[in-house]
Amino acid sequence: MDRSERIGWLAGVTGVAGLGAVAAGGVARNVARRRVHGRADPFADIDFTSIYDDPATTVTTDDGLELAVRSVVTGPEGIDPELTVVFVHGFSLRMASWHFQRYALAEQWSDRPIRMVFFDHRGHGRSDPAPSHTCTIGQLADDTGAVIRAIAPSGPVVLVGHSMGGMSVMGLARRDPALFGSDGRVTGVGLIATASRGLTEAGLGEGLTNPLLDAFRLSVRHVPALVRAGRGVTRAALEPVLVAASFGSDFYSPVAGRAVEKMIQNTRIETIVDFLHALEDHDESTALPVLAQVPSVVVCGNEDRLTPLQKSMRMYGELGEDSELVVVDGAGHMVPMEEPEIVTAAIAELVDRARAAVPQPRRRWWKKMVGAR
Repeated sequence: MDRSERIGWLAGVTGVAGLGAVAAGGVARNVARRRVHGRADPFADIDFTSIYDDPATTVTTDDGLELAVRSVVTGPEGIDPELTVVFVHGFSLRMASWHFQRYALAEQWSDRPIRMVFFDHRGHGRSDPAPSHTCTIGQLADDTGAVIRAIAPSGPVVLVGHSMGGMSVMGLARRDPALFGSDGRVTGVGLIATASRGLTEAGLGEGLTNPLLDAFRLSVRHVPALVRAGRGVTRAALEPVLVAASFGSDFYSPVAGRAVEKMIQNTRIETIVDFLHALEDHDESTALPVLAQVPSVVVCGNEDRLTPLQKSMRMYGELGEDSELVVVDGAGHMVPMEEPEIVTAAIAELVDRARAAVPQPRRRWWKKMVGAR
């Protein structure tokens, strides 16, 4: 290796060695302190695993992996769905992150036949482990396409992606633009707390301004095998950072915090390492003109430190006349769980616009919905 590569490798090794020391320090303690406010937990009675009680099936990906899928059809029994909404979850999470949207929309659509589909990405939740070389945004895009073909083989589709799920939706638009064209099946897109590119410019490392994450990113890039080998140390150091970065500064719910922490804990460290590398190289900006052909909504918390607000504003500016922007005051990266009513309303409105079948002018240039608890 040349001199720059050696420096990078040494930096990565140093990062791995430093993970344990940081884990033993104040990161986890700071996270724990943030959760003690003396307030009642608004989500104290929520069971974030109940989504797995929905009718279960699996979808086989193009390369033979099995994805865990749950689907439910709202409205009167025996009536074919008028459209399908596919929910695509984020990095190191699982379909349970859509808990509030699944139940609120089922109630809201109780008189309308709409199919809702949720699935766990490869390497996440109850889906098969992901071979390292398949941990790419392009592969997640192909997996999303496979779910659509298997669960909703006909009829219009609305895609809603959070974080890495939004990137997967963008990847699908780049790889299969005909799906989003005038004769395509995708009639609406929701992009929630996500970015089309530039995560290393703002977000992840810079947005968190955390030396631990900088060291971890170096380690992933230069010595991923060492990071995988040091699973326990890596996990103990990384998880508190990801959990702390998930919520806005004033959000309080120990139950929601533990739910996110458990999702991350139950994601294999190899998967986290491999997809973190993929996110560093992520650039799906060429997909935005494709997505601009259908109605869309962009949602972001103004305290999101993983995919900062400016990323959402940039996407919104490139998504055409039938796009809306929802800025959620005080919310962080887990805005679907922090302010579920706002995200649910944005999705429901998107579905209404998608059903119209004809482009509508943008009804407002800026929509700000304040929902800080």
